[in-house]
Amino acid sequence: MSTSIVIGSNGYIGHNLTDYLRSLNEEVYCFDIQDKSINDSDNYNQLDITDYNSVCELNLNVDYIYLFAGLTGTSQGFDSYGKYIDINEKGLLNILTRMNESGSQARIVFPSTRLVYKGKQNTLLKEDAEKETNTIYALNKLTCEYILAMYQKAFGIQYTIFRICVPYGSLVKSEISYGTLGFFLQKAKNQQNIELYGDGSLRRTFTHVVDICNIIHSAIQYEESNGKTYNIGGENLSLLDVASEIAKKHSVKVVFTEWPKLTLQIESGDTIFDSEDLDKLVNKGTYYNFREWLLKE
Repeated sequence: MSTSIVIGSNGYIGHNLTDYLRSLNEEVYCFDIQDKSINDSDNYNQLDITDYNSVCELNLNVDYIYLFAGLTGTSQGFDSYGKYIDINEKGLLNILTRMNESGSQARIVFPSTRLVYKGKQNTLLKEDAEKETNTIYALNKLTCEYILAMYQKAFGIQYTIFRICVPYGSLVKSEISYGTLGFFLQKAKNQQNIELYGDGSLRRTFTHVVDICNIIHSAIQYEESNGKTYNIGGENLSLLDVASEIAKKHSVKVVFTEWPKLTLQIESGDTIFDSEDLDKLVNKGTYYNFREWLLKE
């Protein structure tokens, strides 16, 4: 049985991952910035990863450290760049420094984002596809990927990076979804029309959180995944495809609006993933079907 630390256990993927690991009877210790656990976890403690003294209190004698704490966002980073750098980059560096000092043999499991890629219309992006960072958050994530590689080369610290495009769904009954899908669903359930910028033709890879948790846990069991970066697959759909299905179910409309200037300037374009390397590693078959999932919601 593995022993794991989940840092960021109150976040969307973090608390779904915590529940998933516990369903496998694994020993999980949870940490986040809030003073209470949203999972009612007995093994929960408050942690500020920007404070090195707090990080030094962690018992890093575990198998895996899932680092799912972070500050997300797009244009917000331009106004709050200090927070983004402190939490996303300094937080990682604090943990890596402590791991090196303590001789921890744990493997860091790190989530990255579609936003590190230069989007390309109707083109599947492999892990080595061209990169482009249009936001502070995207730059943070790409920088963290380089930091992890740097610390492995210098100090032998183990890591695996998983790039996630658009997650949805939940293992937690009280939640439906997060981000793009969560926004669409909330509007529709409140009988409000769903707004899309432009014509809604932008394409993304949509991945159910159960697939995300399962494939991450499966991949890190293989030694060959150490030091690797993987795209997590799913269904490649346009924003209009997704919005239309949700609107139809809740009897609302999809309406189109002009792009705000800044939002358009930082938009990455189509980002759809080629996940062949990861799928082969874990012998992944089918992914959750969005339309079938929506019918049950």
